[in-house]
Amino acid sequence: MPVIAIVNPKGGVGKSTIATNLAGYFAAKGHKVMLGDVDVQQSSRTWLSLRPGNLPQIQAWDVAAGHILKAPKGTTHVILDTPGGLKGNKLEAVLKSADKIIVPLQASIFDILATEEFLKSLFQQKPGCQVGVLGMRVNGRSRAAEQLEHYVGQLGLPVLGYLRDTQNYIQLAAHGATLWDVAPSRVEKDLPQWDGILRWVQS
Repeated sequence: MPVIAIVNPKGGVGKSTIATNLAGYFAAKGHKVMLGDVDVQQSSRTWLSLRPGNLPQIQAWDVAAGHILKAPKGTTHVILDTPGGLKGNKLEAVLKSADKIIVPLQASIFDILATEEFLKSLFQQKPGCQVGVLGMRVNGRSRAAEQLEHYVGQLGLPVLGYLRDTQNYIQLAAHGATLWDVAPSRVEKDLPQWDGILRWVQS
């Protein structure tokens, strides 16, 4: 049972967007998915409360007092959404449980510098854990994307892909839905951007 954590100590980088859509993808494929929310704001849990009953089911995974609880029998995938400022016991618990870590990162120098020490510390806290960076709200063909890839490459990490800045995620989230819950024609520019991410998490 793979546990995939979405982690970045900086807030507002799109962690819940990635977590909910990744859970939605696996649920659409018929897997038994649990979405854990380590954030005190419980953004992902609120999103689950909006999810219509006719869509593929995603179970909530309670995470209390910084402890990652054991998933129920039969669970095939666990996605962990985490808050900005994650540190201490909560960060240790997430890293201990995670098989793979996705770090969403915007391509500005301010975001890169704010995340640099965290990326370096991941190798010390959990050697051997698979870590990938996901460029957020950036055109993959832009100079900013090139700079982000150069920087991340210096740390020996892969860039899994780039997600564009679009209202699709916001509009779908308001209804508890994901890219995989609507007609492909409605999100035809967004789905291909997930190809590299999905290959990596399933490898």
